[in-house]
Amino acid sequence: MSAANHHPPDALARCEYHQEGPVTLYLGDAQHVLAAMPDASVDCVVTSPPFWGLRDYGAGNWDGGDPSCAHEVRRRLDGTRCPRCTAVWSDPQYGLEPTLDEYVDRLVAVFTHVRRVLAPAGTCWLNLGDSYSSASGGAPRAGRPQPGGRRPPRPRAQDTLAPKNLLGVPWRVAFALQTDGWWLRNAIIWSKTNPMPESVRDRLSTTYELIFLLTPSPTYHFDLDPIRIPLTHPAAADGTRVIGGARKGTTGGIAATARRRGATAYGSKYTATDTTEPRASAGNLKPLGHAHTTAHRRGRNPGDVWRIATRPYRGSHIAPFPIDLPLRAIAAGCPADGVVLDPFSGAATTGLAAMQLGRRYLGIDIAARFHDEAITRLRPHLPQARP
Repeated sequence: MSAANHHPPDALARCEYHQEGPVTLYLGDAQHVLAAMPDASVDCVVTSPPFWGLRDYGAGNWDGGDPSCAHEVRRRLDGTRCPRCTAVWSDPQYGLEPTLDEYVDRLVAVFTHVRRVLAPAGTCWLNLGDSYSSASGGAPRAGRPQPGGRRPPRPRAQDTLAPKNLLGVPWRVAFALQTDGWWLRNAIIWSKTNPMPESVRDRLSTTYELIFLLTPSPTYHFDLDPIRIPLTHPAAADGTRVIGGARKGTTGGIAATARRRGATAYGSKYTATDTTEPRASAGNLKPLGHAHTTAHRRGRNPGDVWRIATRPYRGSHIAPFPIDLPLRAIAAGCPADGVVLDPFSGAATTGLAAMQLGRRYLGIDIAARFHDEAITRLRPHLPQARP
């Protein structure tokens, strides 16, 4: 155990909420639980922290004071004291920090621990959404009360930028993590094919979120093959044939295969007399021969724009992401016998994906009711106990 891990070995055991088969769920603040975990004990992290100023997950409560007091406090933030008694509002959830800088700093602190518990060849996939500064201080887009019958406290977004500005929250977090020592390898656009409608008239509606691929080192586990997009016509991958009708390749009297190899009605496109000036270390940038064929027999790279629909969810958790996201991340970024962690587990969608792919799962959340919901979701997917 490194010096960075100051907690005794039984500290993690005290955080354990449920253990069944390859699944272990921990109850508590992500920072505290992660601090108790051993170094390099996780292979892949897939997570979606609460977005800033968007939702209240009902994790707060009053500590001390008069139990019969109504605690009529309009703005409840962590540490707020009731003016009528000595009770103090305690709310450990993320996303309701008074300022954007505090939110970013708090996530950086969490992911500093994440980087320590990740194996040197581990990967971290971070899903974040953006928000706008508003004159009302960043009220949620939908004006419906959240669990507990109240709206979230309004973060002071207008202290960062003038109203109506897009805050760029995901990129602020990503750059802060990069400064903290992470390698930022990809910014993946999750393009929602069924986005929520917005009643805005002076800008375009928001139809995507970002997923950042972060790594603790420049070399890491990444297997592209499981997430390749299958070719429609694998037989055409080598460039020796064209899929199409009988007359498809007869333009200019040149057959399709000949045209593919550079022949034109006026002679060969790429011949020994080609006057194209080669560039140093051009590699396959000059389209000659097989170097011009970029198709892979197992399928193409899915790229950094993922068109995935949101999925309906009937549980009490407000905003689980679709299982398609962690399935793709785990398949590419976690070895076959690896351990997957979500420090903001919620309804354990990442856990479901880990079970489907045969990985172990560790989930952390501050709300016991979300873990109870996760257990119900995960149990049908757990390996059957042997007699």
